[in-house]
Amino acid sequence: MAALRSNGRPEPEVIVNFLDGQSYAKNKLEEVFRILRLDKPYPKPPKAPASTYKSEDIDCIVQELEVTRSQAERILSDSGGSVVEALQRAVE
Repeated sequence: MAALRSNGRPEPEVIVNFLDGQSYAKNKLEEVFRILRLDKPYPKPPKAPASTYKSEDIDCIVQELEVTRSQAERILSDSGGSVVEALQRAVE
């Protein structure tokens, strides 16, 4: 239990004491953090645009070349959307 001060209020829980005599109180840090960040809604991350290529084409390139979906989409876009041409370019 926290010790009482002379004014009747409990002594704050001290997290760190510094050599110059300053300290951080846990309740004050939590209050400031809550005010600065927790009371504001978190921004939603932007959604990735839908791919213009067929899911089967992307899956085929991902499996054959062992690349990520975003890399497969880039390979498809470089080849003009042709799976055969994309695979040929990647093999060369």
